[in-house]
Amino acid sequence: MKTALIITTYNWKEALNAVLESVKRQTVLPDEVIVADDGSREDTAELIKKHKKTFPVPLIHSWIEDKGFRLAHSRNLAIAKTSCDYIVMIDGDIVLSLRFIESHIKTARANWFVQGGRVLTNEICTKKIMNLNLVPNIFSKGLRNRKNCIHNQFLSRIFSYERNNDKATRGCNMAFWRDDVIAINGFNEDFVGWGREDSEFTHRMLNLGRRRLYLKFLAVGYHLFHIENSRDSLTERDRILDNTIRKKLIRCDNGIN
Repeated sequence: MKTALIITTYNWKEALNAVLESVKRQTVLPDEVIVADDGSREDTAELIKKHKKTFPVPLIHSWIEDKGFRLAHSRNLAIAKTSCDYIVMIDGDIVLSLRFIESHIKTARANWFVQGGRVLTNEICTKKIMNLNLVPNIFSKGLRNRKNCIHNQFLSRIFSYERNNDKATRGCNMAFWRDDVIAINGFNEDFVGWGREDSEFTHRMLNLGRRRLYLKFLAVGYHLFHIENSRDSLTERDRILDNTIRKKLIRCDNGIN
């Protein structure tokens, strides 16, 4: 099984640098890393070029022109660039625990997709992570929901569970089979602006007959602090999501094809 790691980013090279450093420290490396860039400035491209010189696996920069928040299009282009069987997807503000990729690979099962968790870091902890290239642990200061720091196979088997709805859906830590993504035509590019694209994607995967594993105590990601995007003006995106739910859609028209 070949595994690709897709990292979404937009104009925060300091966070992306910390994420790429955490990738290099993985106990098991992905076969390739693709940075899905939603139109960042040239300084992000320069950072990726610098990392390419010493990166332990192929590092690909997938860039689209900055025409507003087009996360779905950015993700689809990155997925189209890989031929790997399995895809782990994170945001560019998720620093990986040491066994992150190893855990996702061991968890992968046919006809399932995986929702991983995250640990929230405060502003001070985030600055330490980015300045010192460190990975926090359960004893680090400045963490919320620190129980999610625990990495334990036994606890994971007990507390991970099937959750076939879109509750607690976060594209910042998700894994799926590439063939399944192609079958539903990827992410819906009708979503422009923040919000709901992950939930709509999840519903189409479920409508395809895939099952969602809510993974606990494995594949821990540390979410770097930043001001959250506005939750306002979701009316149109709610309409797209509701249409998918009501009609039990599997494929979107405006997708990866």
